[in-house]
Amino acid sequence: MSDAVFKKLPGVLSFQRGIVISDALFYNEIDGQYLPYPVHVLRHGIRGTQNINKTGDAETAMTAEAKRQEVSNIQTTDTSKLEPNAEALIVTFALRFLDFKQALFACAPGPKDSEPEITAVRTSIDNFIERAKTSEGAAEIARRYARNIANARWLWRNRLLAENILVEVFHAESKVAEFNALTIPLHHFDDYSADERQVAELVLQGLRGDSLATLNIVARVSFGVKGAIEVFPSQNYIDWGPNNRDKPSGFSKSLYAVGKPETEDKTTGKRFMGHAALRDQKISNALRTIDTWYPEASLYQGRPIAIEPNGASLEAQRFFRDEKTKSRAFDLVKRLNQLDPASPDGMFVTASLIRGGVYSEAGK
Repeated sequence: MSDAVFKKLPGVLSFQRGIVISDALFYNEIDGQYLPYPVHVLRHGIRGTQNINKTGDAETAMTAEAKRQEVSNIQTTDTSKLEPNAEALIVTFALRFLDFKQALFACAPGPKDSEPEITAVRTSIDNFIERAKTSEGAAEIARRYARNIANARWLWRNRLLAENILVEVFHAESKVAEFNALTIPLHHFDDYSADERQVAELVLQGLRGDSLATLNIVARVSFGVKGAIEVFPSQNYIDWGPNNRDKPSGFSKSLYAVGKPETEDKTTGKRFMGHAALRDQKISNALRTIDTWYPEASLYQGRPIAIEPNGASLEAQRFFRDEKTKSRAFDLVKRLNQLDPASPDGMFVTASLIRGGVYSEAGK
């Protein structure tokens, strides 16, 4: 096998995602049942108070002509709450891991690429994938995915507020594992339990193409109190235009929901926007938060970050992988021939290919 390092990436190089994830739907648990009782996103008006650090003449002027600062803050906002008689929040989603062999989606020459160069890159990728599929590195990646399923990292803010979370994992309609999510670590990948290893084996079978690794995940979230408790689906990003000029007056936030919005109740002003859910993208980010191999990990308390080509972290607001350290996925793909899939760099590249993405490089 060649150990050549490629000087540049092809003009067209992309990898498809190796994981299919559904949105995670929210339900009320009432009398031990949940499927008939979806949690809704509700749009309504509220009258709050101004809680913004403001400066200006209205606050400092002493004359009678100074404009009075408005105390009220009238808003239209989305909220999502459990039913008053709900016993817990149920969140459920499905995922499937695909044969890693199918990762390469396109590899084609740009204007300055020759066909032999492209063939060499394609061969390098194919060889690396074959080595990765049977490596201990792939097994460790599967275990890390299993841990992030088990610890319910994917529940985001709902996890932080919970008193207890029970996560159940089903495969082929049979329960294969059950976890007390709040007892499972978020910040390291040591001492895997037997149930975590069982889930990881199913993940690995999917990545190797040995079976259809379809998993159904159900989390029961108890908040320690009962009643109409606010829960937290994904929040929508809406581009209101330059300087928010197009933003409706008083609109606060929009939450993610699936299904068709219902007709507004003219009497109360309430409008049901649909079935509350976490986006598949948000779940995927949580599940792939397994990168502890990045430079300066010790300076970030060794905490895992999501698998991203540049090591991008929204929480830290920085890139942990850059051109200077040659640790970006873009740099490592150029030397796939030299990478051991069980090494830290090799596991990062393997996880990056599972994530999918575009790695094209224009001619210089």
